[in-house]
Amino acid sequence: MSGFSSILKKEIKAVAKERTIILAIIIQLLIASFSSVILIGLMSFYDPDSIGENTNIKLKVGIVGDSYSPLVGYLDDKRVRTVYFYSQQDAEEEFNKGSIDAILHIPENRSGVTDMKLYLPESDSKSTVILMVLKEPLKKYENYLREYNGVDVKYTDIRGKQNTTYEFLYTFIVPMLMLFPAFIAGSIVIDTLSEEFENKTLDTLLSAPVSLNQMLGAKLTAAVFIAAVQCILWPILLFFNHIYIHNVIPVILLAVIIAAFISVSSGILAIFFKDRERSQFIYSILLLSAGAVTYFLNPSPFSLMARLAAGDIYVGMANVLAYAVPVIVMLILFFFLSNKMFAAKN
Repeated sequence: MSGFSSILKKEIKAVAKERTIILAIIIQLLIASFSSVILIGLMSFYDPDSIGENTNIKLKVGIVGDSYSPLVGYLDDKRVRTVYFYSQQDAEEEFNKGSIDAILHIPENRSGVTDMKLYLPESDSKSTVILMVLKEPLKKYENYLREYNGVDVKYTDIRGKQNTTYEFLYTFIVPMLMLFPAFIAGSIVIDTLSEEFENKTLDTLLSAPVSLNQMLGAKLTAAVFIAAVQCILWPILLFFNHIYIHNVIPVILLAVIIAAFISVSSGILAIFFKDRERSQFIYSILLLSAGAVTYFLNPSPFSLMARLAAGDIYVGMANVLAYAVPVIVMLILFFFLSNKMFAAKN
């Protein structure tokens, strides 16, 4: 086992010298570290309405007119700071100075149509953000006016889409972070094995007191170990960003199992082609194809990852362990082909 551990340490140290791999890990680290900011930024494109729901933007709105309107209370609930002005002219002067972000003219509550006026900055981007934040309080006030004027609208009968933030987080952010280390692990295995074939150092390495299986196993273990460390680190960083993953252990285990499967599969490609360029090219093609094919599985790895992270009670450890079976099969095939190749060479 000393030979195995020596090769394992050597491979882990070698990864630190690969700039491409380190850069990929740093990118993941940044995504996990600033996931809350990235989530809000991506969600603003995916669903602009989510800005008002997920951001903690501090606005200062000038109120002209009815200062006792329920709308003022709705704005306070949204943590929008309100400042009352006795006249429209005073409010506009402060608005032009930049002391307030918007002006809201609230007429007294009377029967009939309520004509409100909202003054926004000229900047389109800033105005859009302000509108998204004020949208919820304005909707509540609209409902209040309907009820006050006897207009009955049963919103419970209107079904909308699921919360897009929840959907986007658990079907995109979490699977991307937890499965991307597996892709890197496959690339590491191809690089380390192809290097041995291209530099013809395999025989030299085997002259040490280590068997072929131990040498190959150490290279696979190093790649999976690096992926596992990342998979453990990402949930911790997400937690500090107030993004919580349910079923953390099954989620990490599933990510590690997928990393092991991809690592072993890429190892088979490396010993078959024996050069980096062809192996990496075929690896990329097969990875994309496999990702499409897995959608026919029930549940697919991506779906299972999302459902576990979201706390779905209908999936669990049994579904995760089912993916370990293909890993064992591929591992047996990998060692069989490698031993056969080495025996034929000798």
